[in-house]
Amino acid sequence: MQGNELFVLSHYQTQALKRARQESRRTAQVSLDLGLSTVEVALSAEGVTLPDGQQLPWAEVEAISAAESACFTIENQAVEKIQFFSESLSRAYSLLPTPGAPTMLVSGVPMHRIKGTDPYRDTLQKIRTLPPLRGRVLDICTGLGYTAIEAAKTAKEVVTIELDPTALEVARRNPWSRPLFDNPRIRQIVGDAFEEVQALEPESFACIIHDPPMLSLAGDLYSAEFYRRLLRLLERRGRMFHYVGDPDSRSGRNITRGVVRRLQEAGFRKVGRRPRAFGLVAYK
Repeated sequence: MQGNELFVLSHYQTQALKRARQESRRTAQVSLDLGLSTVEVALSAEGVTLPDGQQLPWAEVEAISAAESACFTIENQAVEKIQFFSESLSRAYSLLPTPGAPTMLVSGVPMHRIKGTDPYRDTLQKIRTLPPLRGRVLDICTGLGYTAIEAAKTAKEVVTIELDPTALEVARRNPWSRPLFDNPRIRQIVGDAFEEVQALEPESFACIIHDPPMLSLAGDLYSAEFYRRLLRLLERRGRMFHYVGDPDSRSGRNITRGVVRRLQEAGFRKVGRRPRAFGLVAYK
């Protein structure tokens, strides 16, 4: 790690620092990118010396440890919680740590499943409903970009659409999201997906991964008209995964029934349930 590297920590990572301090060690192995890698850091009575020379006082280590629902950046000697507020949508965004990849909280609601799974495995479940993932892929609702990142490993190109630039500000501070901004096979569009898809070429995508927020936050993205717009974009025999929520919950069952009906009204020839991925696969 060189220069003004952006280090990111949560309480999961600071535990290693606290244990090393209790054992009176002079160094510790710690992850400074939320578990993606580990480095050796020097310890002193005052705090932790990071690889670029920055000092992290023990008081800051303790503060990060106490904030179990937050992630923090350390840059230019400043420790800041990763959180933003979108004035245009009146939504609060923050990064919620897990033992693996973090998820994003939107007004307190996690954007990935974390009960009995983790955000990365949740993403893989969605991706695996559309094997093989080839050609061009449309990813609706970028969020932290995990879907686009994973799809780009095999797809020719991934076009991903995000409504709120504020969400992308969170992603820019998330180490797990870095390929979203670095991979040349990923093309980002910032705007309302309901309108943005109108400008895309018809029959130009082999697959669509539609992962909208809850119905109350994005009703247009569950509408028959939007489904018709997506059907237009799919190649012949193209497929779409649509996240709908827990199929065993009352609200999930109700939403699923409505989505299936509207997909069929829009012209999809077959709709199959994928309960392990909390969604549906619709076929053109």
